[in-house]
Amino acid sequence: MQDWSDGYMTEVAYTFGYYPELNPLRARLALLEAGIVPPEIHTACELGFGQGMSVNIHQAASGAQWHGTDFNPAQVGFARELAQDTPLAARLSDEAFDAFCSRDDLPQFDFIALHGIWSWISDANQAVIAGFIERKLKPGGVVYVSYNTQPGWAAIGPLTELMAGFDAASNPPGIGPAARIDAALDFADRLMASGALYGKANPQVLEHLKRLRGHDRRYLAHEYLNRDWVPMSFARMRGWMEGARLQFGTSAHYLDHVPMLNLSTAQQELLAGIPDVNLRETTRDFLVNRLFRRDYWVRGARRLAPGERAERLRAQRVILATPAARVKLKVSGVQGEASLHEDVYRPILDALADHRPRSLGEIERAVAAHGVNLARIVEAVTILAGTGALHPAQSDEAIELARPATARINARLCAMARYAEDVNVLASPVTGGAVQVGRIDQLFLLARSRGAGGRDDWLAFASAALAAQGHRILRDGQPVEAGEQQRMLQAQAEVFEKERLAVFQAFGIA
Repeated sequence: MQDWSDGYMTEVAYTFGYYPELNPLRARLALLEAGIVPPEIHTACELGFGQGMSVNIHQAASGAQWHGTDFNPAQVGFARELAQDTPLAARLSDEAFDAFCSRDDLPQFDFIALHGIWSWISDANQAVIAGFIERKLKPGGVVYVSYNTQPGWAAIGPLTELMAGFDAASNPPGIGPAARIDAALDFADRLMASGALYGKANPQVLEHLKRLRGHDRRYLAHEYLNRDWVPMSFARMRGWMEGARLQFGTSAHYLDHVPMLNLSTAQQELLAGIPDVNLRETTRDFLVNRLFRRDYWVRGARRLAPGERAERLRAQRVILATPAARVKLKVSGVQGEASLHEDVYRPILDALADHRPRSLGEIERAVAAHGVNLARIVEAVTILAGTGALHPAQSDEAIELARPATARINARLCAMARYAEDVNVLASPVTGGAVQVGRIDQLFLLARSRGAGGRDDWLAFASAALAAQGHRILRDGQPVEAGEQQRMLQAQAEVFEKERLAVFQAFGIA
């Protein structure tokens, strides 16, 4: 009998993660920063959408019509339930890639997204997806793809194959994926403890094994128990994408756009002297020992003249997600932690402190007296967006159109918070995507939506919801005592009322 999963881990559902790089509005800022014309996104597709958090939130918040497939029926069932009764719901399938990609009823797409899935599928499925992109992506359209990368996996990659091999050879049928992962980790630990020369030659492997113990077992099962797993060089990925008539656009990871955070002066000079993009990006991966790439590829990339680039950047809107006084003027990159210039960042943060969307042009006018020019504003916005302190923002018209759908999906997500803490985001009509909102704040928001009048009522509702499930707040991985939990909830309710509620209202989620 043919394996319907094609070797992919389907015995345990994937995590309920949200991936902001799949938000087309984030792609717009990254492409503009790189000097490339971004497309208007009307149709979009996500291949391998997991639990459907990203595709459903983007459908609700972005105004584009989304399609997608994931061949785990349990995940597709949840994704469809999440979208139920939502206007213009995402059109989601549980077809395998070859069946979905050969359909003749799909539109041409402005945006196609694959988060992580490329590294865990077979060569045959990679060929299917590349052919789909070639046929279905519009001229000027964008593909987002992320994947495990050489050379970062060069030392620890063999460990993945070892764990998968142990699982296939030694784990008895019928045990769950979590137990299978723990057994494989135990075997790898015993191997290293035996004095294996591989561990001595690659000491980072020991640290990697320690970190794995702290990861969600659902994530590890998908990462380590698949039949297919191949970290890929940028050059090989370029071969696939250029075969589909795409050009490399830019990194989807905002902090990659700031050389000083990741490269020494000598390294920047080395890259600047490499005209070939293939060799340049491959060299960059060696310089930073990259494990994971997140990239935008463009069909028929058109370069912006400097004046037009500046004009479009001035029109780009952003919104502050953190109280201005709480934004830390520190950022971490490959080169370590860097301090951000107070005389540049404080005026920008002050201009955004009311949590209303502002264009970069408006910020430019607001900070002109401080001598902060557009180039510094673009760099600051890129860094602040990379740290999550701010987000790109949609037009007022797009925000109003998205409000009904985001309200519906947020009601469902907040209702889920009564029973579990799997989801830590809500949809924002302002950002066209999601913002981080923890379980306790979701319970406070749910209480407000049900008529609870003030802090004490929100607190009582959240306490009752946790108690009904026997759940405790964790501190350092351990559940706190009941009295301490109540004090922690009280403190969170105070911060929610004084700070976070105003931000949530500005983002259109409260």
